Amino acid sequence: MAKSMKNPPTYGVASVDHALQLAVILQVEGSLTVSEAARRISVARSSAHRLLSTLVYRDFAVQNEDRSYGVGPVLEIADKAQSNVSAIRAAALGPLRTLVDTLDETANLCIRTGRTVRFIASIECAQALRVGNREGMVFPAHQVSGGMITLAALSEEELAALYATAPTDASEQRPDLSKLCSDLRAVRRSGVAVNLERSERGVVAVGRGVRDAGGDTVAALSVSMPSVRYAPERVKEIVEALTLAAEKISAGL
Repeated sequence: MAKSMKNPPTYGVASVDHALQLAVILQVEGSLTVSEAARRISVARSSAHRLLSTLVYRDFAVQNEDRSYGVGPVLEIADKAQSNVSAIRAAALGPLRTLVDTLDETANLCIRTGRTVRFIASIECAQALRVGNREGMVFPAHQVSGGMITLAALSEEELAALYATAPTDASEQRPDLSKLCSDLRAVRRSGVAVNLERSERGVVAVGRGVRDAGGDTVAALSVSMPSVRYAPERVKEIVEALTLAAEKISAGL
């Protein structure tokens, strides 16, 4: 069942949100300096330093010998995964901005880990009514367009194995595997996935895959918009822009 559109809480504490953003950046992309942290979350260097020091205190980060900050034991993931994700994100930022300029809708980049996808980059459009920044958020792969794209890269045997084990989280929503396989066949044929309010009420998204030099799908691009602004007639324009962006990202990897 689709949930309500994710929006920042009106009672949100800015410092908590900033710290969480930095934790996600460290986990997904690797080390960064105080200056880089300040720039990424749009705060003063002094504020960025305090936030990073707190993350170090709680073992979410560590300070390296060169005084940059890296992921701590709480969030540690493989160095190889960090470098791969960082490279994909770096190659995608320019094409994502072009997507936003072209379509005036929010653009996203996500990667799949098991049965979930994590948004590793998100750029909002300037429209008053828009889908907000999704960077760092995690969704069930079968519910979002980018997740459907990355699941479609699996064989049906690999898909069955992926969903064979019982959920570790009681809140995890299990897909109907037969229907999911049918939906993924359509995604494989077209190379495109459309999410019509499947993950969030009031949100529509169109996704397309990003491939590496070997032809493997390593990430997915998507454009998301309020459902009131979506029309089937827009899909052709959106897919053309997504395809161009995906090709540019692939060329940059």
